[in-house]
Amino acid sequence: MKKTLIYIGVALALIALVVFQLKSNKETTVKRVYHYDKEQAINVQAITLKFESVNNDISYTGTFEPNKETKISAEIQGKINSVLVDLGSVVKKGQSLIQLDNSLLKLQLQTAEIQIEGLENDVKRYTILAKADAIQGVQLEKTTLALKSAKVQKATLIEQINKTNIVAPFSGIVTAKLTEEGAFAAPGIPLLQISDISQLKFTVNVPEQELSQFETNQQYALSADAYPQTVLSGRVTMTGSKANMGNSFPVQFSVNNTADLKIKSGMFGKVQLKNDKEEQHLIIPASAIIGTNIQPQVYLVKKGKAILQDITISSRFQNKVLVSNGLTEGDVVITNGFINLFDGANVTFK
Repeated sequence: MKKTLIYIGVALALIALVVFQLKSNKETTVKRVYHYDKEQAINVQAITLKFESVNNDISYTGTFEPNKETKISAEIQGKINSVLVDLGSVVKKGQSLIQLDNSLLKLQLQTAEIQIEGLENDVKRYTILAKADAIQGVQLEKTTLALKSAKVQKATLIEQINKTNIVAPFSGIVTAKLTEEGAFAAPGIPLLQISDISQLKFTVNVPEQELSQFETNQQYALSADAYPQTVLSGRVTMTGSKANMGNSFPVQFSVNNTADLKIKSGMFGKVQLKNDKEEQHLIIPASAIIGTNIQPQVYLVKKGKAILQDITISSRFQNKVLVSNGLTEGDVVITNGFINLFDGANVTFK
């Protein structure tokens, strides 16, 4: 019994020691943790809002595409003897691009020509004999039909030989080379791609409420992002009849490329709509915006405190935003120093 009491006493002492040690560790940890003083003023940077003049020019971004583009394949099968152009080659309409092997076809053509020559002689001879009633007229008719058939065969062979010389269907630039000499060509297998960029198509997506600004066959000023100083003239050729998922409609322009064809297929560009009226708006740096795209917010400074304010953004340009609701002229908006900042915090600024 005495031993039991001793064991219980030792266990209680150990438990008390552990509890004491845990409490001591907690106090030490709490002392080491930095406690931010919420009453301390936070140093921030801010601007005082005033109305600014904004030019309401509207631009739409789009992509330049070739006026015509096609992949070229052979109409008949055969071994490729030579590829006469390379990637980037400028070609003219009707220019030879690829030569297929036609040696067998030429031999067949010679055979057909010999057959025609023999049949023509037979027709001459049978004609004389038929007039003299030396042969039956049906024999002359059969020979005449055989001659016509041989001539059709010859024309077919000539057409096949012509098709072994693959030519450019229109003037343009070789933008893809998909074969080499020694390869085998067959109908439907692309060999080259040719793009005509002397004239371009430029397509933008326009919201339905702004679609009335574009009229078919009217000219508009365009530019490529790579060459912003080069002004191009684009004529509206098509306005889409069906909206996309964003409820915008495609508007397509026909654009003449520069003389040196420096505007390439796939480049981004803009169509600019001028608006001579300048309006006054409140503009703040984009860095001042916090919150979400659905509900953007800013911090205002009122009576030395940071006050969170909901705003409405009407447009963005460069690194600034145009605010249509939530702010007034004279408001002080915090633009920097958001670390530890919260709604109602004391702030100071220079």
